[in-house]
Amino acid sequence: MLKAIVGHSNDPDSSSAIAEVIAQCQAALNGLTPNAGMLFAAIDFDHALILQEIDQAFPNLELIGCTSDAELSDTLQFQYDSIVLTLFCSDEIEIRAGVARNLGEDAIAATRSAVEQATGAQPPRLCITIPEGIKTNGTLILKGLQAALGEQFPIFGGMSTDNYRFEATYQFYKTEVLTDAAPILLFSGAALKFSYGIANGWEPISVSSQVTKARGNCVVTIGEQSALSFFREQLGGADPVPQNPLAVFEAGEPEFYLRGFSGFDETTGEVHCLADVPENSIVQVSTAGREDILAACKTAIQQATQSYPSPHPTIALIFSCDCRFKLLGSRVTEEYDLIRDCLPAEVVCSGFYTYGELSPLHEYGATRLHNMTIVTLLLGT
Repeated sequence: MLKAIVGHSNDPDSSSAIAEVIAQCQAALNGLTPNAGMLFAAIDFDHALILQEIDQAFPNLELIGCTSDAELSDTLQFQYDSIVLTLFCSDEIEIRAGVARNLGEDAIAATRSAVEQATGAQPPRLCITIPEGIKTNGTLILKGLQAALGEQFPIFGGMSTDNYRFEATYQFYKTEVLTDAAPILLFSGAALKFSYGIANGWEPISVSSQVTKARGNCVVTIGEQSALSFFREQLGGADPVPQNPLAVFEAGEPEFYLRGFSGFDETTGEVHCLADVPENSIVQVSTAGREDILAACKTAIQQATQSYPSPHPTIALIFSCDCRFKLLGSRVTEEYDLIRDCLPAEVVCSGFYTYGELSPLHEYGATRLHNMTIVTLLLGT
């Protein structure tokens, strides 16, 4: 058995909001004791107070969370500046939390410690993480988790956010408010069933070329020209903009992930992306309209529901990119409507908008860090 409960409030007062969320959860639990939980909360709440109240209501909860730019749930649908608490109850699945601290010092060692902390009596089968989204290299966090769990181990989640201020994001572990951290939940037990869907809506429109020099998220040269020259050539002389991310094909991969554009250097011709772009990868400039972005939401849900190994999943966790939120504008609420329309009525839904999404590109593939993407993770027994 796996039961999922969601509480959601858009009250701007932290004390009132968490009281409302806890009351909703307690009513839905109907006497059950939750094992674990995830908290998504807007940046301006009093997070320490919120975590203390959750701890008093649900002692010993294996809780992780992070700051978010917008939140989703069946209770209030799409909301901006709100709090969503998702609780898990199960007598068959072990769910344990861990946290990687001070990622900037040694992300590999920190993530290994988090995995050791969260590993229980049974071998883990799935990891959810919602790490630091600004100061620490997201691909390095992922590499650390893969080093501890295995290259092909399924890892899902999203990078924490701060309402496009790009100053500091916060992560939650039980009663602690942290930064430069990566909280994780490890799910163990043969009864666990899961599936996922991933889509973005962008289509490559340019010629393919190889990244011949890159430094992390800074693309220096593509082919025999500067990265900026490559962009301008493919865009008819126009400068790169966020609507035209790079489609990145790694060696041996037929499918691509996206790297969002964050700026360029006119002098050096370097282009800066939202996350690392590997040298020797093949890239193309891509484009998408609002209808394409929304259609991808439906695709991600359908992929997940069609591949789910049992009749009825319990919960759908949604990790959608903040860039999608900004580009969709007033139509962003349609993402939730599509999610709900495509999911079975009995499936609980919650999620948040992220600074980067974590998911394998395809079944049995290694997890990658994505931009401009929506990930749907279905869980159940």
